[in-house]
Amino acid sequence: MKTSLPNLSEFRKASENGGITLQHLCGSEHLFRNRYRLLRVIGRGGFGVTYLAQDVMLPASPLCVVKQLSPKSSSALALERAKVRFKREAKTLAKLGNHSQIPMLLDYFTLKGEFFLVQEYVQGETLTKEIRRAGVQNETKTKQFLRELIPVVQYVHKHRVIHRDIKPPNLIRCKEHGRLVLIDFGAVREVIAAADDHAYRAPTTQFVGTLGFAPPEQLTLRPSYASDIYAMGMTCLYMLTGRSPMEFDTDPATGEVQWQKCCTLSRYFANVLTKMLQPDVNERYQTLSELKRVLDLEPHLSSLSSCLNTPATTSLSDLEERIVPLDRYMTPNQRKAASIRSWKARRKAKELRTPRHGVLSSSHAFPL
Repeated sequence: MKTSLPNLSEFRKASENGGITLQHLCGSEHLFRNRYRLLRVIGRGGFGVTYLAQDVMLPASPLCVVKQLSPKSSSALALERAKVRFKREAKTLAKLGNHSQIPMLLDYFTLKGEFFLVQEYVQGETLTKEIRRAGVQNETKTKQFLRELIPVVQYVHKHRVIHRDIKPPNLIRCKEHGRLVLIDFGAVREVIAAADDHAYRAPTTQFVGTLGFAPPEQLTLRPSYASDIYAMGMTCLYMLTGRSPMEFDTDPATGEVQWQKCCTLSRYFANVLTKMLQPDVNERYQTLSELKRVLDLEPHLSSLSSCLNTPATTSLSDLEERIVPLDRYMTPNQRKAASIRSWKARRKAKELRTPRHGVLSSSHAFPL
């Protein structure tokens, strides 16, 4: 519903008294910064508000997203430092926006202590809405989702950025070309969170992320690239079960999520998912290249396993025949070589006589 606003006096008054209130401009004909026509609020959180807007300075007034990020600090020095970091991180996002699966950063600026980002609008459906509409996904579609998501997160990591908030609402299936698009980067959020002097000296001083999707080390303010892998694993669980992370039980002794009874998976992919969701960051996949290699290996696993598990063709009698008698004439070097061959043959024969207490399985042949 449109609101009437005969002039900008209300907006200016609100700006002077309590910060910029863009909500007064929503649905009106007045422009923000003489360029953006704000249509409606499309998101709201602890760090600010997101608006759908039109850029009237461009032909056909294309849609865009205006994000208003509000640091909670009254210190002028802290705001100035946050402003410097905000600009640096915004430039990083501008580089990331060159990827087809990341919205392009169109503009960024500060105004009266508020930080603003203007990004490309991605028309489509979030993964959350997609699962609610179409239902839970099977293993094949979930693995395809992972293969589609890995390249874009790899690209982010190569730019030394940890997303910190991968989850279904931050993944959009673009209506135009069907690509999966990753939005809402935690890198900028961290800058806004660091709004006081102490926070500026310690870049990660406030939790950034979503409970349940964030792993333990992120809750203790020590995120790593493997933290995004954990969040990707939890997103896979949402696709497979339709359940949020808080709906799963956890093992009180290990902290592992107890999801195995909630869906049926192949043994191989279950092992992959289990490793992605390890609460101990050191037990998890450390890089997305490692995860991709394991996923790519699966179609060839049966043939490779049979190669590695092929029993030796050498029989016990064959080995015993190789034990060279030393009673015939030989040169000293020949006798030494024969002794070594006989010793190796006897050792192998002894191993064959001893019953083995385990068989090498495919899961051991290819540790995940």
